[in-house]
Amino acid sequence: MLLIDPQAVQVILQSMKDQDIFICLEMTTGAYASHMDNSKFTASTFIHNGIIRFSQGSIAGDGPYRIGLKTQNGWVYSQGLTHWDDSESDRLILAGHDSEGKLVVGLQLGRSPF
Repeated sequence: MLLIDPQAVQVILQSMKDQDIFICLEMTTGAYASHMDNSKFTASTFIHNGIIRFSQGSIAGDGPYRIGLKTQNGWVYSQGLTHWDDSESDRLILAGHDSEGKLVVGLQLGRSPF
């Protein structure tokens, strides 16, 4: 994965608007951290192959980045994104890694299921 190129990501977001898009979104503080140390607080969020339609998609920030997707009734928002996979042509795969290189957040958007 490469450091995010916000201009390239914005172009892909624009190409996906106003159509049904599959979304995978995951956030974790370390889902298994409490197994090693029960004083660690564990939190996570996960959606896999949900379908979303957004009328506006934007990337903002100076890194880490945030992505907002405006839907008919609200917003989907992901913050802390640092890297992306630029080899996919029909999908947008983004991740956020902490200072130790551990995955903290992942956002995937695509025209077909993951």
